[in-house]
Amino acid sequence: ALLTMKATVVATFFGVFLTCTYTAKEATKKTKKAKLYVPQIDCDVKAGKIINPEFIAKCPPGCQDVKYRVYGTDIYASFSSVCNAAIHSGIIDNTGGKILVQKVAGHSGYRGSFSNGVRSLSLPRWRESFLVSEGKPRKGVTYPSTLEYSSSKSTAVKSGKRDTTRKEHQTTPVPTPATQMATTTPTPTTTTTDPSTTVPQPTTTPAANRTTAAPAKTRPGLHRVRDMAFRGTSTSSSNRNILRHSTGAQHQEPVTTFQRAASSPVHLAMEIDSWKPGLSIFDTGFSSKDELNPKPLDSISQGNQNCKVDLSFLMDGSWSIGKRRFQLQKRFLCNVAQALGIGSAGPLMGIVQYGDDPSTEFNLKTYANSKDLRNAVEKIQQKGGLSNVGKALSFVNKNFFLDANGNRGGAPNVVVVMVDGWPTDRVEEASRLARESGINIFFVTVEAAAQSEKQSVIEPNFVDKAVCRTNGFYSINVPSWFSLHKVVQPLVKRVCDTDQLACSKTCLNAADIGFVIDGSSSVGTSNFRTVLQFVANISKEFEISDTDTRIGAVQYTYEQRLEFSFDKYSTKQDVLNAIKRISYWSGGTSTGAAISYASEQLFSKSKPNKRKIMILITDGRSYDDVSMPAMAAHQNGVIAYSIGVAWAAPDELEAIASDPAKEHSFFVDEFDNLYCYVNQLIQNICTEFNSQPRN
Repeated sequence: ALLTMKATVVATFFGVFLTCTYTAKEATKKTKKAKLYVPQIDCDVKAGKIINPEFIAKCPPGCQDVKYRVYGTDIYASFSSVCNAAIHSGIIDNTGGKILVQKVAGHSGYRGSFSNGVRSLSLPRWRESFLVSEGKPRKGVTYPSTLEYSSSKSTAVKSGKRDTTRKEHQTTPVPTPATQMATTTPTPTTTTTDPSTTVPQPTTTPAANRTTAAPAKTRPGLHRVRDMAFRGTSTSSSNRNILRHSTGAQHQEPVTTFQRAASSPVHLAMEIDSWKPGLSIFDTGFSSKDELNPKPLDSISQGNQNCKVDLSFLMDGSWSIGKRRFQLQKRFLCNVAQALGIGSAGPLMGIVQYGDDPSTEFNLKTYANSKDLRNAVEKIQQKGGLSNVGKALSFVNKNFFLDANGNRGGAPNVVVVMVDGWPTDRVEEASRLARESGINIFFVTVEAAAQSEKQSVIEPNFVDKAVCRTNGFYSINVPSWFSLHKVVQPLVKRVCDTDQLACSKTCLNAADIGFVIDGSSSVGTSNFRTVLQFVANISKEFEISDTDTRIGAVQYTYEQRLEFSFDKYSTKQDVLNAIKRISYWSGGTSTGAAISYASEQLFSKSKPNKRKIMILITDGRSYDDVSMPAMAAHQNGVIAYSIGVAWAAPDELEAIASDPAKEHSFFVDEFDNLYCYVNQLIQNICTEFNSQPRN
């Protein structure tokens, strides 16, 4: 009986053990069957628009396209297309697929390269980077099934008592309210800390680094002095240049007490109208009622994290501005600081005042919140002197954005130049050098020169020569200092729009490209139109303006004709229209003379900061020598590409082309196949740009 009872106990125990083992295995199977849902993203999605620090996503087919820009090699700027960067790195091909993206800190430079059919571009610096790898989950990391997007056009979603601007990219069917709470977007949980997102709160320096000199009692050498009376009383444009002596007592004018407690960064995204080319700042929907009844400002210890920029204001301290307008300028800077939401993880701001010479009032690391910064602005004293803006830009480029002054490296560098009227020195060269250092330049000009004063302006169109885009985004003109408060919000929106802050030189915005087109009889009318379409297809891939890439064209037979010069057209549409209007000439083929003509009429007038690129298209052997004119062009810094069609001579194409000839010379058997070399030509231009020193 005892043995029977033992056997029963053992059998029971063994049965329970088998049951538990089977149950555990089934549970394990069910766990293994639960798969991660991978959200899909579009080809144009940039890493910087996705809030999640680490995620797995699926790219669609067809992302290998020049319009989806990529910046960097191996480590990419967050301004890049995620999917095209994955193709560039070799993780996926043009058919799409899953990728793993990890955000990392910004870099001081990104190297462009050509890899896997994708041309990536160079960039001096950017605030955030990312890595792309095979789309397999890392151990211990939880990945979101819904990606969280940050967008300037996001809608407000109420959460408790506070408004937040969040735009979620839904890739799953819309859940019911019961399940919606359970599918809150998770963020990856890892043990490592991203240095770009963990920023210690700096301590506030009690005093500003001021190097201003005490204003002199007399004011000699004025380039102009504004009347001190209220505009519209007894003023005229002519008396700006009249020196007024102090009478010992000044008329105290009634000052409009405008004080704006700017909205929180959340409200900024909701209030500010989108900028459109040609839209007047004063027609953007802001009213005095809106300005005087702002929404309350939320307390933000880290600052506005959606606007991480390192910002320098060049403050006009010249005598021409006058004391009263100088106070209005200070009030404007206070309102901008409040609207920005200054903080260690958001925007940081310093001020340089300029007159005869520039001096730093305080740098980026001096103040870590808007309140302390505004108090410091109120204490700034006017320097006086001339309006030497070019000198101030050179000073900022060399001295302001340094690590010792609080420059963070990963945040875009932005300079906002305040100008009363016009500068008293030249700004074009200083601005170009600053832009090439990766500095984004904005101009706020107040009370532009009247018609009678324009003869006093040293550098006409100085704003267009200074900014990196002449489409109006980087420049704001205000008719009066008393209207300055209206541009606070539009300026803040533009400064915080990091998608637009890409003013550095690239292969697409830093060249003078001259087309030398064979118009001989052997080409024919129909084929000539095909050649013009080829020229247009190349031109439209570049960023065209007075300060970016410029296009010129020469047509030749026995003779030569300048169709249009580099400075003739400053917009892409105007260039494309001009190409379309070129009429077929017909005649012989003197290619050598055409190269000499293009060197004299086009490239001798190229700007010193531009790459000089000649693209010559011909369909036959030249009646004259091409080697000597081509050699002279090369020695003068012209990078020559030759495209031969049908009966073009290979030896002449190689003589015309820059070294190495195989990368600068192309041949097609018929005109209809020219289109095949559009992308290849652009890629080669970019390869050369990124491999050689800048002009």
